[in-house]
Amino acid sequence: MTILWLVILVFVFVVLPGFRVVQQYEKGVVFRFGKIVGLKDPGLAWIIPYFEWLKKVDLRTITLPIPPQKIITKDNVSVDISAVAYYQVTDAVKSIVAIENVMAAINQIAQTTVRNIVGRFQLDEVLSERDTINQEIRTVLDERTEPWGVVVSVVEIKDIELPENMQRAMAKQAEAEREKRAKIIAAEGEFLSAQKLSEAADVIAQHPIALQLRNLQTMAEISVEKNSTIIFPAQFMSTVKDIRKFLADESIK
Repeated sequence: MTILWLVILVFVFVVLPGFRVVQQYEKGVVFRFGKIVGLKDPGLAWIIPYFEWLKKVDLRTITLPIPPQKIITKDNVSVDISAVAYYQVTDAVKSIVAIENVMAAINQIAQTTVRNIVGRFQLDEVLSERDTINQEIRTVLDERTEPWGVVVSVVEIKDIELPENMQRAMAKQAEAEREKRAKIIAAEGEFLSAQKLSEAADVIAQHPIALQLRNLQTMAEISVEKNSTIIFPAQFMSTVKDIRKFLADESIK
């Protein structure tokens, strides 16, 4: 009985406390008296209780929101920029030994990097070249976090907030640009219309009967509406002038 109770006590106070469960997305780092002695893969693991300590490290990709940063661009425009970064721990030992808190460290370095990188660009470049800026920020973060056993996979700028006066100025600029394009298109239309009318006038001048045919076509279109419009063709007006001249000559005689 004494041996049985001894076995039970050893099992309860020595064997059972040493069992640990490591999830599929985790890696277990084993410390013995403060020194790393091994790694534990996902599943059921056992360590020496009271002498060893298991630290679990999450190996999943983690989303890190970067809070809005007040940044002055290269052309002295103040903007608020928020972003998001995605990182993953690739070396569990480095992420514990080389840095105290990986997430807090990446958060701080990400804010500083966003301010430094965006400050090198002008406002128009910030709005139009997001992919280039995102790539530069990711490259810098990846270089600085590599000693920590972390890989930064993606950095994306989420939102760019402009001052109200700058928004109004940009809206006026866009409106002026649209009016400019509209006027240019209208002028091009007038030019093409005048060019075609000039060509039509040249054809009519070579074939006078064409003007008469055009008059007849216009009269046919008007008559469809069944209105009482009175039309005096140009030939009729010239005929009236000839009659007046004839009567004037006769009266002199």
